[in-house]
Amino acid sequence: MHPQSQQSSFAFSVRHRLEDTTPGAGSGGPRHGRTGTITTPHGEIRTPAFIPVGTKATVKAVLPAAMAELGAQALLANAYHLYLQPGADILDEAGGLGAFMNWPGPTFTDSGGFQVMSLGSGFKKVITMDVPVDSDKAGADDRVAVGKERLAHIDDDGVWFKSHLNGDRHRFTPEISMQVQHQLGADIMFAFDELTTLMNSRGYQEESLERTRLWAQRCIVEHQRLTEERSHRPYQALFGVIQGAQYEDLRRKASADLGAMDFDGFGIGGALEKENLGTILGWCSDELPEDKPRHLLGISEPDDLFTAIENGADTFDCVSPTRVARNSAFYTPHGRWNLSNARFKRDFTPLVDGCDCYTCGNYSRAYIHHLFKAKEMVSATLISIHNERFVVRMVDDAREAIDNGTFNELKAEVLGSYYR
Repeated sequence: MHPQSQQSSFAFSVRHRLEDTTPGAGSGGPRHGRTGTITTPHGEIRTPAFIPVGTKATVKAVLPAAMAELGAQALLANAYHLYLQPGADILDEAGGLGAFMNWPGPTFTDSGGFQVMSLGSGFKKVITMDVPVDSDKAGADDRVAVGKERLAHIDDDGVWFKSHLNGDRHRFTPEISMQVQHQLGADIMFAFDELTTLMNSRGYQEESLERTRLWAQRCIVEHQRLTEERSHRPYQALFGVIQGAQYEDLRRKASADLGAMDFDGFGIGGALEKENLGTILGWCSDELPEDKPRHLLGISEPDDLFTAIENGADTFDCVSPTRVARNSAFYTPHGRWNLSNARFKRDFTPLVDGCDCYTCGNYSRAYIHHLFKAKEMVSATLISIHNERFVVRMVDDAREAIDNGTFNELKAEVLGSYYR
């Protein structure tokens, strides 16, 4: 077990729960949504909470101080990218991720598993998640995109992969992932897992799930060893990662298997179809311990957020708010609009009337339209601030609505307006 004096600096408590079945719940049954508090060595996270992504120890185009001002409670960085550049040892020497990037609040790092598989899989830049194939189709489990080289090779011990930066060959195992993430020093980190896709056969999903289960056990052992060895550092919580694609029995098995292990919380990831998000998350929440937090990896669209919240996700992350901002897209209560459109050239109103973000309080659509057209980098900064604030505030409102019993009304109002 972890040294109590250290582990006590991480905790999770539930405050309020959603009432049971109502129309729209993902699984048609009891809803697992709740509000709560995650306590870390660098502060509390009130849940549900959206965790903005700072892949390379920075939210693209936005200063950490601006992220704090817009209400971000924690940031998530990427272990794969930081391992390759500048190196986990650099962050360790700096005092950890938060100190390195001048972010005083809680931090997350993912295991690097997604990037090792996706950037090295041959499916363009990111693994394809939406092209199911026949389970018995030959070659489905190792197919690569035309003209692409498979850069990642998986075995039962770990993964060999080539850096997408310079082609150097590297090895990730559960132990190495733990060593890297301990050096990165985030408050919450994730066990090393194998990412599968909807293109993988049922047989391969079963094989991969067992490999991820065994890797999870190895992660725990190495995490406990490093926790004792690095007792001078704040305690880092370890979350297990639930895979299983779209299969109910595999998701439930993974949740039960990892739920019985000595994890501090759980990440829910892997291949799933958008329309099944709530159902799959509900399966996992049915099996996972009630007293540990659940993080859903990689969502930020309003309908996905509300579905995730009512089916038991406590935190979630996504790069989308800043990614779309760099292409001039901004969120409004009535949908996502593109600021490069000519109709905004003489529009001197804020991005969204009544928005409390720094951008809307100081700049007009016309000005940011000009910046984007002039290829000025600050356009991405201003739109990113607005988009991150939009998503953070939406989840904050959902949290408040659970506490005061108005979640159903808020969901209907927000989604009715956004997707009208």
